Amino acid sequence: MDYMIGVDLGTTSTKAVLFDDKNQVIATVNKGYQLYRDSSDMAEEDLNEIFEAFIDALGDIVRSANLKADDKITAVSFSSAMHSLIAFDKDWQPLTRVITWADTRAVKYTEELKKSGLGQEIYAKTGTPIHPMAPLSKLLWLKAEHSDIYNNAAHYLGIKEYLFHRLFNVNKMDISIASGTGLFNIFDLDWDEQALAVTGLQKEQLPQPVEPYEYETSMVHEYATVIGIPDDTPFVYGAGDGPLSNLGVNAVKPGVAAITIGTSGAIRVVSDKPVIDPKGRTFTYALDKDHWVVGGPVNNGGDVFRWARDNMFDAEKSTAALLGTDAYDLMTQIASRVPAGSEGLIFHPYLGGERAPIWDANARGSFFGLNHSHTRAHMLRSVLEGITFNVYMVSLALEEVVGGLTSIQATGGFARSPLWRQMFADIFEQPVTVPEAFESGALAAVIVAQKALGKIDDLYDIEQYIGSSNTYQPKPENFEAYRELAPIFIRLSRQLQTEYENIANYQRKHAK
Repeated sequence: MDYMIGVDLGTTSTKAVLFDDKNQVIATVNKGYQLYRDSSDMAEEDLNEIFEAFIDALGDIVRSANLKADDKITAVSFSSAMHSLIAFDKDWQPLTRVITWADTRAVKYTEELKKSGLGQEIYAKTGTPIHPMAPLSKLLWLKAEHSDIYNNAAHYLGIKEYLFHRLFNVNKMDISIASGTGLFNIFDLDWDEQALAVTGLQKEQLPQPVEPYEYETSMVHEYATVIGIPDDTPFVYGAGDGPLSNLGVNAVKPGVAAITIGTSGAIRVVSDKPVIDPKGRTFTYALDKDHWVVGGPVNNGGDVFRWARDNMFDAEKSTAALLGTDAYDLMTQIASRVPAGSEGLIFHPYLGGERAPIWDANARGSFFGLNHSHTRAHMLRSVLEGITFNVYMVSLALEEVVGGLTSIQATGGFARSPLWRQMFADIFEQPVTVPEAFESGALAAVIVAQKALGKIDDLYDIEQYIGSSNTYQPKPENFEAYRELAPIFIRLSRQLQTEYENIANYQRKHAK
């Protein structure tokens, strides 16, 4: 039997998934690590913790396979979180931890770049919106506030590139990850000269861009032994988690959108060429040089639902623990008792600033329309609706750029909630389908590996491995309410934006 391993490098965990030669999931191992938030704007990971989690996950998944003498792991391939940055000195010693996409300490320099006009010029060539998430902004912050690190940095990598460097002594980055740095020209498929000039970097400080189908086969023997695989096992670079999410749920045809709500979220469609939004609201990231994923990421997804659980539904959390059930299930039952539209209560979910559609790290959350008739249940339903309205607002920008949407493929934690699925169908007025594809990101990485090794000719082969578990149709009695409320939500988000910076500065000034 031949097996492949798909690795999903996430913000707080690394998951390894073992697939057989029919692309069926055989085993899954997940290893977590801490996201360090030493200050409100910081979001970093520890390099050694990630590396150890990665090695442990691979070792455990290999041992779980109980390989026989004639069994073989033919490849390991990657889906990776995007936008991370690590600085190294000339001897490859790390000068920073992993600065993740969620780190917003570069907000000041991001706003300066936007106001200068250079930001829009760089966005038009790189497809990465000007935001603190991007390594472009992080480099400006390092240069201004940590000149000791910046001046001593000889190399910059992301987390996946660090793993490949340590395992294979190489310095490469696939074009999918590169396309999310804000430093990579998506039309020339090389590092952008203007972005380099703005940050003061030399091209030699960045990895060599390669196709997602490139792979390495000469692992450091010590690590191969610990994992339990031959040194020459192909490790395929794979791609970013956003682009692979579309592939993993078969959202690759025109008009088919993939919506993912996990801790954060995103809505994306696939184009056969890079597409730039003149208003700078959407990203364009490579899946490969012939497939481009256009969309918008949101900071505020399931983590906002978790905030509601922890701060408003402590009793349900305790009850669920006693009963051995899921607190979120109890909460959605409560929210389902409230009619669509929460009787006029609107929630803006910007607890963690926001990327798309407003691209404002200073954004803050708020309830609007609260009156004496509203209860906890109304507040909870409005939280779910607010997250959904925000993704809907991203979709309106997306439709301006790539055309109308015809259907939605839903993945992530929210896809397990019938109430939330129906809410998306009603607000978007589109069918929402939940693909029957387990571990879709890891599966997509394995499909990339199969193409890299010549086992398949086309990425679209993934369609045969993905079924459909459920499709939700919009209900007229619900979407009529949402048609009235969506414009109010959108207008409010624009009006409140004029004060977000002021309240954010106040909070920073008085932070304990």
